[in-house]
Amino acid sequence: MSLAIFDLDNTLLSCDSDHAWGEFLVEQGAVDGDAYRRANDQFLADYRAGRLDLMAYLSMALKPLTENSEEQLRAWHQQFMACKIEPNVLPQGEELLAWHRQRGDFLLIVTATNRFVTGPIAERLGVDDLIAVEPARENGAYTGQITGVPSYREGKVTRMETWLEGHPTLTLDDAWFYSDSINDRFLLERVANPVAVDPDDALRQLAGDNGWRVLSLRES
Repeated sequence: MSLAIFDLDNTLLSCDSDHAWGEFLVEQGAVDGDAYRRANDQFLADYRAGRLDLMAYLSMALKPLTENSEEQLRAWHQQFMACKIEPNVLPQGEELLAWHRQRGDFLLIVTATNRFVTGPIAERLGVDDLIAVEPARENGAYTGQITGVPSYREGKVTRMETWLEGHPTLTLDDAWFYSDSINDRFLLERVANPVAVDPDDALRQLAGDNGWRVLSLRES
């Protein structure tokens, strides 16, 4: 069994689920619409440029979890899955997952988006496990903070190494990793089979320099 690792946003999905959740909250009137949308858009631009201040973003993104009941959050997330995620699940991404599944590989999503947003998406995609940013809870309620190392840039490598300690039969020595973003170069450089999926310009250049495979999951 080999390890098949997948980024989520703009890799298996044709959208950024973190940004889409922010848009959804604006549409629901759950946040200050204009200000939240502007900040959400700016943080996405910063991410794409490789200069995201993750903790500043998380301070904004996790706040709505602290301000609403578990029941309300679950109801919103069900709507979010139907209107924002399902239309953006890439059929060729599902085919790629199925190919690895048929090989008997272990399917793992590693994402910088938090588990509240991505847990149901990972379940929908049928992967074996998920590494995500972990929102902290206290007495069952979200605190607006996170626990552990955020799975972003070099943090993805740190979280992978910790995860592998609990899965001694799996290794990066024969692993695949699929990602669209230059932010994931650190983990791409560690696996045996790095694949740039519909990559941003910086990752396309890096893939070309290193002879990595470039794949599109969006071409007909």
